[in-house]
Amino acid sequence: MEQFVVSARKYRPQTFKDVVGQQAITNTLLNAIENNHLAQALLFCGPRGVGKTTCARILAKKINQEGVENPEEDFAFNIFELDAASNNSVDDIRNLIDQVRIPPQSGKYKVYIIDEVHMLSQAAFNAFLKTLEEPPKHAIFILATTEKHKIIPTILSRCQIFDFKRITVRDAAEYLKYIADNQGIDAEDDALHIIAQKADGAMRDALSIFDRVVSFSGKHLTRQAVTENLNVLDYDTYFKATDLILENNIPQLLVDFNETLARGFDGHHFVAGLASHFRDLMVCKNEATIPLLEVGNEAKQKYQEQSRKASLDFLMRGIELANTCDLNYKTSKNQRLLVELCLMQLASITYDGEKKNDIHFIIPPSHFRQGGTGTPAAKTTGATAVHAGKSQGHPVRVPAASETAVAESTPAYSTPTETPAAEPETTQQDTASGNIDIRRKHVSGLSLSSIRAKKELEKNKKETYVDESKLPREPFTEEEMQEAWDTYVGMMNEKGKKIIASNLATDRPKLKSNNTIWIELPNDTMKKEVERDQFPLMEYLKTELKNHFISLHVTVNEKTERKYAFTPQEKYMKLVETNPLLENLRKEFDLDI
Repeated sequence: MEQFVVSARKYRPQTFKDVVGQQAITNTLLNAIENNHLAQALLFCGPRGVGKTTCARILAKKINQEGVENPEEDFAFNIFELDAASNNSVDDIRNLIDQVRIPPQSGKYKVYIIDEVHMLSQAAFNAFLKTLEEPPKHAIFILATTEKHKIIPTILSRCQIFDFKRITVRDAAEYLKYIADNQGIDAEDDALHIIAQKADGAMRDALSIFDRVVSFSGKHLTRQAVTENLNVLDYDTYFKATDLILENNIPQLLVDFNETLARGFDGHHFVAGLASHFRDLMVCKNEATIPLLEVGNEAKQKYQEQSRKASLDFLMRGIELANTCDLNYKTSKNQRLLVELCLMQLASITYDGEKKNDIHFIIPPSHFRQGGTGTPAAKTTGATAVHAGKSQGHPVRVPAASETAVAESTPAYSTPTETPAAEPETTQQDTASGNIDIRRKHVSGLSLSSIRAKKELEKNKKETYVDESKLPREPFTEEEMQEAWDTYVGMMNEKGKKIIASNLATDRPKLKSNNTIWIELPNDTMKKEVERDQFPLMEYLKTELKNHFISLHVTVNEKTERKYAFTPQEKYMKLVETNPLLENLRKEFDLDI
C-alpha cells in the first residue's frame, strides 16, 4: 500500500502561478527577479496557511534557475531552512552567520529561510542585525512570521516587507474544486464553500478539512456529509428558524432550538450564526451587494427567495437583537434563557397584537356613514329619538360641549351578539339649517379616520364667529387704567396670589399709542411670570375700561432691579447705608455681625 500524502503537501504550489490568492505579491516578486531589484532581506508576514513558506521556497528556486539547463533542479544545497521556534538562541544565529560567509558551490545564491522569526530572543535579534543589513552578495534572507508586531523595529527597517492576505472563500472553493476534479471526486459547490468558510482564509486548513471529509464520505462529497463531519450548523437550520420568526411561531421556534442544543451545538454559536444569516439576507436586498454573499449558487437562490419575505427594518432590528445576545452571552448566568428570550423578541418584531381579531372595528363603519341608503335598521336609542323628533316639528337638541367631551372620552364597546344602533341619515334640510346632531360623530379613536374625525369635531366646537364691530371700544385715560390696575393688584393680594401681585406692583404701567399698556420689569423671570398670568388681567381690564382692544407690552430693564438683602452682612450694610452711625457703634463696643 502506497503511503498517503496529504493534499497540503501533494498540491503545494511549485511555481508562482500555482499560488492561490496572492497574485499581487507573486507578480511583484517575479518583476523583482526579472529587473534585478530583489532585496537582500525579505519579510513575509500574514496569517497561517496563506503561502508564506511556499513563496519563499519558490523564490529561492527561481533566483538560482537562471542559466541552468535542467529546469527541474531544486538547488537543495543552496536553500537553508531554519525554524526559529526551536533555534532561537544567540548560538544558533552565530552558526548561521558562519555559514553565510561560504559561497554556494552551484547556483548563484544561498537562500536562508527563517520561519517563525518572531520567536527569536532579543539577544538573537541583536546578533543578527549586522549580517542582515550587510550580507554577502551571494546571500539572501527570507523571514516568515505570523506575528509581525513581535519583531523589533530595527529588523523591520532592514527588510522589504510583503503582507500576505487571507485567501477568500471564493478562491479557496475554486482551488478545492480543481483538486476534487483532479482526484475524481464529485463535490457539491455548497459543500466546498462550507469547507472554505470553515478554513477561515487558510488554504492549508482547507486542504486538511477536505482530506478529512473525503475520508468520511468517499467519492461523493455532499453538503450534508460536510456539515455532519465538521459539526457545523447547516444553512437549512437558519432558513427554517427565519421562516418561523417571520411567521411569529414562537413555540415551534423554541422546540427547534432545543433540538439544535440536543445535537451538541452551542447556543452562542447558534445566535452568532443567526446574526450572520440576517446579514446575508440584507446583502441580497440590493443587487450591488449580492457579490458579498460567499455561498454556492444553490444557497444563493435560497437567500434571495427568503430576503424577499423579510423587510429591511426587520433585518436591521434582527441583527441588533442577535448581536446584543452575542455580546451578553458569556456574562449571562442563564445562557439558554438569554438565547430563548432573543428568539422570542425576534419573533415579535413583525407581530401585530390585533392581527387575530376578526372584528376590525369596535364600531362598524355604518355608524359613521353620513349618506347613502345602505344603513341597516336597528333599535332606536336615546340619541336617535332626539334626532327623530325633528321630523315631527320639534327642534333638535344639540348637546353642550361638556356633554360631547364626556361622550367622546368614554370608549365604546360592542360584543359579537349585539348590533350597534344605526344613526338616521342626515337630510339636506339638516345640513342647511346647521342643526346636525354632533353626537353622530362620536369616534372610537382606534383608526386614522376616527382621529381625523375627532380633530374635525374639536375644531368645529372651538370655532366661534365674533363680529368685532359690535365689541366695545370706549376711550380711557392713563389714570383710569392705573386705577383699574391697582384694583386688580389688590384683588390678587386678597386671593393670596402674592407673587403675581408683587410683580405687577413693581412698576407703574404706562399707556402708549393704540391702547397698549407698557410695563417695565427688572428681570426676565418676572417678565415670564406676568406674561403667563396676563390673560385674567387683560380680561379684567377690558371689562373695567369697556375696551376690548387693549394689549400688554412687557419689557426688561436690569438697571432698575432692586437689590435685596438676604445674609446678616447684607442686612447690616443696608442699615449702615441708612444710618452710618451704626458702624461707629459696632466699633465702639467691638461687636460681631
